[in-house]
Formats: sequence, structure tokens, C-alpha cells
Amino acid sequence: MPGVAAMTPTEPATRPIPVRGLTLNLAEAGPEDGPLTVLLHGFPETWWGWRHQIGPLAAAGLRVVAPDQRGYGQSSRPDGLAAYHLDRLADDVIGLADALGRDRIRLVGHDWGGLVAWWTAARHPDRLERVAILNAPHPDVFGAYARRHPSQMLRSFYVGLFQIPGLPEAMLRAGDCAALRRALTGLSRPGAFSVHDLDLYAAAWRRPGAITAMLNWYRALRLPRDPAPEPIRPPVLVLWGERDTALERGLAAESLRLCREGALRYFPQATHWLQHEEPAAVNAALIGFLAAPAGPQA
Repeated sequence: MPGVAAMTPTEPATRPIPVRGLTLNLAEAGPEDGPLTVLLHGFPETWWGWRHQIGPLAAAGLRVVAPDQRGYGQSSRPDGLAAYHLDRLADDVIGLADALGRDRIRLVGHDWGGLVAWWTAARHPDRLERVAILNAPHPDVFGAYARRHPSQMLRSFYVGLFQIPGLPEAMLRAGDCAALRRALTGLSRPGAFSVHDLDLYAAAWRRPGAITAMLNWYRALRLPRDPAPEPIRPPVLVLWGERDTALERGLAAESLRLCREGALRYFPQATHWLQHEEPAAVNAALIGFLAAPAGPQA
């Protein structure tokens, strides 16, 4: 596949770090004095979802950290739905910046990591210099959009399925997590995920309590939350694979309307798994956006 075969990711150093009562597992690379850039993965990945981005972003002078988010990989898995409320997930980002001694960061998120990035930008704008989002809508946009577009509602049927206690866990664990493997390989372009990638993810999914914790991100969506302040103040770059089978392209434009300063780039041949399928183009876009000098605080 163009772009992927030429990219040979090297595995960065990883370490655990305490963050507000949890332990988050971090992959990190780049100069220690570079602008801190946090990469947030989505469902059902780990920090490994950024394997094609970490090295190039670090080489561009950014201090890159990619955590296993709470509930995932080798990070803590707190019990209960409230632990996975969007407010708590955004607090993890700020807590991580605090733990690393940084007042302001640059933030990138894909899928669920993108929702967390949107929410962090809304609730903690003074802590973010700029934000890049890959195939993830602003949380306050999705519900209204889906009600106006029944086709999006159909694409999101699995969110309702995930609310059922117990059944989704059994389905996702069956056959050495065959359904989760298919969610990656069946909905992406050929070659986006190697056998090695899938085996690394499966090892994370098999950890005790991991699948329930991952599902709790979806289940916590039903918990009440206040609307986010508008507009989003930090500069935002949205990158969107148009062949996403779960999220319609219109969500990107709707989300961008909530930004004070935003740009949107569509990738017509890419699916939801944009950074895996178009690593060279994604890296160039991210470096051009993230490595620019930070502007004054709004």
C-alpha cells in the first residue's frame, strides 16, 4: 500500500507515570525541551496506534508522548462508569501535562482520543496551544447530527449494542478477540494492520478487565454532562478519511463550526484508520501544524 511499506516505525521507550491517582503507561520520544505533544489513541487501540507518527514528529523537534489512556493497555483500569466520564478523560490529559511539568501542550487525537481532545480544548483552552483531530466529531455535535441524518444513526448502532451488560464483553473476547481484530482489518485498507500489530493489540485486550474498561468509555456517554463552552479557542486542524464506515464526513464540517480558528482536510481514499493508511501525508500535515511556533494565549 502506498505510504505504509516505506514507513518502518521504531519502537519508542515506554514507562509508567502517576497521574492524579492513576498510572498511565507512556511511549515517549523526541527532545526533552521540545514542545510537548500528546497523542491520544481511540478504540480499540493503545499507544501503538501512533507507531507511524511518533518517530517523525519527534524528529521534527516535538517532545512526543503517547499514553495508553485509562482502561487501555498497561494503564490503570478504574471501576465504574463515572470513571470514564468525558470530564475525567479530559482531566487525564491535563494531569499528564502537570505530571510532566508543562503548562501548555499540543494535542492530537484519533477516534475516542479525538473526542477527548475536543473536550479538553473546550474545558481547558488555556492549557492547549493547538489541537489536531483525526476522524472524531466534537461530542456536542454528534447527537444532533445523528438525529438529522438517519444514515449516521444506522452507522452508530454498535454504540447501543455496547450498552448491554456482559454480552458485548463475551462477543469481543470470543475467538481470541476475533471481532476486534476484524474491526481493524475489515474496515481499513489492506495492509493497514499487520499480524504483529493485531497480536500486540490482542495481548492488551486479554488483560483482566480490559474489554469492560474499553466498553465503559461508550457506556459513560449516557451520563449527564454540561455542554462545552463555545467556541473552541485553540487553533484546530481536522483530518478526515472520507471512507469512514462509522462516521460521516459531514460531522467534520459541523465540528469545525464550533472552532474560533480551524482548518479541515479530507482524505478521499482513507477510511476511519487514517493515520495507519496515509502515514506520510498525515505526518506532513501534523508537523506543519504542530511544529509551528505557538501563538499568544487567547
